[in-house]
Amino acid sequence: MDGSHARERGGAATGPSPVDRRKTGSKHQLICDGKGTTLHVITTAASVNDITQSLDLVDGIPPVAGRPGRPWRRPECLLGDKAYDSKAVLGELRRRCIQAVISRKGAPSIRGLGKLRYVVEQTFTLLHQFKRLAVRLERRIELQDAFVSLACSLICWTRLKKTRS
Repeated sequence: MDGSHARERGGAATGPSPVDRRKTGSKHQLICDGKGTTLHVITTAASVNDITQSLDLVDGIPPVAGRPGRPWRRPECLLGDKAYDSKAVLGELRRRCIQAVISRKGAPSIRGLGKLRYVVEQTFTLLHQFKRLAVRLERRIELQDAFVSLACSLICWTRLKKTRS
């Protein structure tokens, strides 16, 4: 057993929500390609800062086969909003030869970034159309991650089906 009881609240990867009167909750952080295909999803506590998970998302991208040779493992370019502006993250991305297109804090927003950011927001919307993911009902993080993977697979399958017809 995992030690959770019916009377217990939350579970692993839950924390106080900064916007919902400090109730415990969790959130999904994801990285996707330019078409909105989810590459990696992480479930974290609601209070976890997004920037702390950015490199874990990049590292979690599985190998993608396509062209002959070694499978592709890292993106050429990474887009992000002002929440991901950090010298440490930018330096690490530069070290990995990944071009970062991230709005700077205190600077005007990059023109046209909103249209590209829309792809990520649309992917979140598709992911949270499944009520079990929008409102976390599972206490065990393994079950929650399994449902997230299933939802991502269904979204990819639906998109593949639409492109072939």
